[in-house]
Amino acid sequence: MQTREIHMSPNAMAVMKRRYLARDASGRVIETPVELFVRVARAIAEADRVYGGDDAQVERTAQAFFNVMADGDFLPNSPTLMNAGRALGQLSACFVLPVGDSMEEIFEAVKQAALIHKSGGGTGFAFSRLRPRNARVRSTSGVASGPVSFMEVFNHATEAVKQGGTRRGANMGILRVDHPDIREFISCKLDTGRITNFNISVAVTNAFMEALEADSKYALVNPQTGQAHVVEGEEQWVPAREIFDLIVEQAWLTGEPGIVFIDRMNEGNPTFPFEQIEATNPCGEQPLPPYDSCNLGSINLGRFAREPLPGDYAPSDPAAGVDWERLAGVVRTGVHFLDNVIDQNKFPIPEIAAQTRRNRRIGLGVMGWADLLVRLRVPYNSEAAFALGERVMQFVHSEARNHSSELAKTRGKFPNWEHSLFGREGIAMRNATVTTVAPTGTISILAGCSSGIEPYYAVAFERNIMEGTRLTEVNPLFEAAARRGGFYSDDLIRKVAERRSISDLAEIPEELRATFLTAADISPEDHIRMQAQFQKHCDSSVSKTINFAESATREAVRTAFRQAYRMGLKGITIYRDNARPNQVLSARPAAGATVAPVVMERPAVLEGITEKIRTGYGNLYVTVNTRQGQPFEVFAHIGKSGYTTMADTEAICRLISLALRSHVPVEAIIRQLRGIGGASQTFSGGARVASIPDAIAQVLHRHSGAEAGVRGGAAPEPDGEICPECGGLMHAEAGCFSCGACGYSNC
Repeated sequence: MQTREIHMSPNAMAVMKRRYLARDASGRVIETPVELFVRVARAIAEADRVYGGDDAQVERTAQAFFNVMADGDFLPNSPTLMNAGRALGQLSACFVLPVGDSMEEIFEAVKQAALIHKSGGGTGFAFSRLRPRNARVRSTSGVASGPVSFMEVFNHATEAVKQGGTRRGANMGILRVDHPDIREFISCKLDTGRITNFNISVAVTNAFMEALEADSKYALVNPQTGQAHVVEGEEQWVPAREIFDLIVEQAWLTGEPGIVFIDRMNEGNPTFPFEQIEATNPCGEQPLPPYDSCNLGSINLGRFAREPLPGDYAPSDPAAGVDWERLAGVVRTGVHFLDNVIDQNKFPIPEIAAQTRRNRRIGLGVMGWADLLVRLRVPYNSEAAFALGERVMQFVHSEARNHSSELAKTRGKFPNWEHSLFGREGIAMRNATVTTVAPTGTISILAGCSSGIEPYYAVAFERNIMEGTRLTEVNPLFEAAARRGGFYSDDLIRKVAERRSISDLAEIPEELRATFLTAADISPEDHIRMQAQFQKHCDSSVSKTINFAESATREAVRTAFRQAYRMGLKGITIYRDNARPNQVLSARPAAGATVAPVVMERPAVLEGITEKIRTGYGNLYVTVNTRQGQPFEVFAHIGKSGYTTMADTEAICRLISLALRSHVPVEAIIRQLRGIGGASQTFSGGARVASIPDAIAQVLHRHSGAEAGVRGGAAPEPDGEICPECGGLMHAEAGCFSCGACGYSNC
């Protein structure tokens, strides 16, 4: 195989070393990026032998696969990069598991999810089959606890299983809007410490939307009977507006739940009604029937702008600036690659292996959309951009289907073909679906491009690389434009890094300010319009975040949900800046503020409380002093347990106090400390005390004046969450919270 040197940004290289490159038993990196791409290309190309390919054919295929990855034209999903050609061999991103209405079925799903998370995959569940809370259980003469209580079981199991020993798995929890427990489900994320390893979405039906439009009632349905739910002899019909307003309220408060339009997903499912979609992967872009999987890869659109642009090029006709012929070639290679992935995959459980091979679903998507628009000098929120988005996705989808049809002639149609739309229409297809637009948070860092179809989050940002050392990372297209224009300076870059938007920087030419738009510059309506353009020609769904300013009203969120349905979206995720209580970092400090947090001085006199709580190490006395009604500092003393334990306790309290005095919300501190397990656990006041940090968190919780999920204290800074792996800034993008510094994603 002919290889070449691969140029990566320092950030991409750091992510590659942290997450992807092979290591020896001592943890030392023993692989280069070139060797990784060779490993993946050769492993995936081997599937050609199944269909009669000889050594020469396999080598040609491997070379083609290497080229598109090394050039940054195409990358598969992270598990493929991590595991292809290695012992684990699990190559799929996510799976959907069924949850039946019996204890055996529920805990079988828990076991299967644990195996999937261990292998590095995410899971989606529909809990709609579970009987509602307080329903009679005949076998025990007891009553059911309802779907949300069992979601907590899945959540705890996820907490206990780390993927590859480094991170916890991600889940999607879905409940039909007509389930009797829908109110509890919609509100379950308000307690931020309750169901922490799930994204949640409401499966909204066409009947519900029709009732909402008519301002009428709809029936809650008992999943055991399929009929209207009856309480004390009365059928439960509720106003659609009441439930819709509750969804809006919770989404406005926390960013969840999202909405999936479940009937629309099934209408677009080629194997419906033979198979029914009931859930999606954690990011929501891949609807799947039970036991199916998503096998994803993305094309970097930023690589397909003609260079140089034609002499008669005009931004009003951006299609003239796209290299359509080269794009078609990469689409064909991507389809070939993903179809091979299914054959080379070592699936975590046999049910998934069988179902995946029956449908052979693949999801070829795109990333680098914002980069393509910048290269073509087209503003993200312009009519030209919307038109180009539809044309690009239509082209990718058409070419992908054509190549899948060609593969069907040599490799055979997918086994469920006779039960599909294609079978009914007599169209040969190798894959039941071919296109999906995924978030691409981490692989877009490797490719050095923008994420999915999102606008830029920021044009520049600062990243901590060592204690006291910060590195400013600048969008390379902006830096190049600034240097060409002669207005580049370190001072300007510092200004850009302090802002989510550059629209107010007069020293930047107007054309560039209009082109380098960020998520904060795009109205929710235009976010939805862009998602709709790509959804028109996408088999599956489109992962995207609809961003709102902190000042956005509930009515604005309500309008967005309705607009999403009217424009044909299959799902929608919104996020309002500063909606989550544990947001403590910002890409944009408040006007006049410095990047470093300001530590408040301690007054001479403070008031507080001291509480005794029993731990496995003895009685712990925790003192919480307050300022203006909010916790300001914490002290703790533990008797007769040894100097080391006391020293550790003092260190914990000093760090908590420093965080409180640095404006870190107490809820964020509590969330970090709650549940930390120690060697000696006990009970105090009827509650389990897992460790000294857990005990301190419990005392803080009781005396902070803020129940879990309710924001108290000083308002946190907007626009980001703390990355649990590197401490960097995370941001909402494409349905997930992702870290631009290390590639971590909560999905």
